[in-house]
Amino acid sequence: MIGVGPFITLPLILAAMAGPQAMLGWILGALLALCDGLVWAELGAALPAAGGTYHFLRIIYPGRLGRLLAFLFLFQLCFSAPLSIASGAIGLSQYATFLFPALGHHTSTHTLAIASYTAGITVNPATLVAIAAVLLALFLLYRNLARVQRLSIAMGTVVLATIAWILLTGLTHGQWANWHQAFSLPPHAFAPTPAFFTGLGAAMLIATYDYWGYYNITFLGGEVRDPARTIPRAILISIALVAAIYLAMNVMVLAVLPWRPLLALQDLASRRAIISLFMETAYGPALGPVRAHLLGQLAALLIIFTAFAGIFSLLLGYSRIPYAAARDGDFFRPFARLHPTRRIPHVSLLTLAGAAVLFCFFSLKDVIAALVVLRILLQFLVQHVGVLYLRRTQPDLPRPFRLWLYPLPPLAAIAGFTYILLSRPNFIRELLLAALLIALGTALFLLRPHKHATQPLLHK
Repeated sequence: MIGVGPFITLPLILAAMAGPQAMLGWILGALLALCDGLVWAELGAALPAAGGTYHFLRIIYPGRLGRLLAFLFLFQLCFSAPLSIASGAIGLSQYATFLFPALGHHTSTHTLAIASYTAGITVNPATLVAIAAVLLALFLLYRNLARVQRLSIAMGTVVLATIAWILLTGLTHGQWANWHQAFSLPPHAFAPTPAFFTGLGAAMLIATYDYWGYYNITFLGGEVRDPARTIPRAILISIALVAAIYLAMNVMVLAVLPWRPLLALQDLASRRAIISLFMETAYGPALGPVRAHLLGQLAALLIIFTAFAGIFSLLLGYSRIPYAAARDGDFFRPFARLHPTRRIPHVSLLTLAGAAVLFCFFSLKDVIAALVVLRILLQFLVQHVGVLYLRRTQPDLPRPFRLWLYPLPPLAAIAGFTYILLSRPNFIRELLLAALLIALGTALFLLRPHKHATQPLLHK
């Protein structure tokens, strides 16, 4: 759940509302995550099996509709999973640019237009760094999977150590006289203007991206011990802890870095590598600029490691979902193929890695927006409607965990996700992309033969 997101998105969320009132986006994002998490907790406890959403949709919506929705979830995953991987790779390249500023030079910008959808494409040496990170993760996944557990433990240790360092630095170097700047709001910050509500929608979209991950345990529901208790606890406790960590971390950063000059640095690599800039600013008066810059570089290295470990883990985990569905006959048959010697789902792995490489050419803001909109439309909304529908159609289904204050959480989540979809500037762009994928996925579902096949299992 805690990956590279909080280290790269604070400038984006500040820019969305032009000030620290953007913290409202973090708070509302946490409440939205809680409402969403309650839905995942009920479904995960009642229907524990491998696959998460893929399994839920097949059970909630019987017959052809359930198969179609499950297929559309898998189809969008072939786009949203590479978008998620690419976001980590782009974040990695931003901190690499802090270490080597020349990576940000010789930038070429172009515009991609597909029907009414437009997005900027950037090509520079930093783009090549992002691509190289994806390819390195692919190379390692072809070599040795036995180190995944050790890598995940190392990643978690580095992430938590980095966050602890940020919080400690903010407490010790955010002068008490300057704490007010974290809450120094511009005039009429909360005036209910159209600009306020569109900015809030953009801020909540970014916060939603950062909070996601609490539901991953449901994709392993068949392997969880005592899922009726473990899954709800894991989801709800993680949301509460991570929300507290994110809010505290962002307050600490803004206590050291005044937000007005920070927004003025929008196009500089140092602003995108905000934690490195934070360390330089915090330690500069005591240690001098040279040593403070070294600490900024150390922070960049820690975050680069975190980002790469996230890329590795996402590519590993996501590649197994299309493989498992294809093995059961519910997705394209080539995805069920295993490498003849290494016994890994190489078609799925290569497909997702290849798409992630292409998405590395887009801006971080566009990648996050496309990712969040696709998942809301083709995963979260159908699942929230589904939990309401399941209560009506299968009232006697054993529910070891019943979401609190039913039906308010799923209704609030539907309202919150709809607001994110429709309130942002230029929201039509991502909706057109999602509509295109829905139409294409539906056509492919209707045209493909529906046969169930059993393929050899992965080697452990």
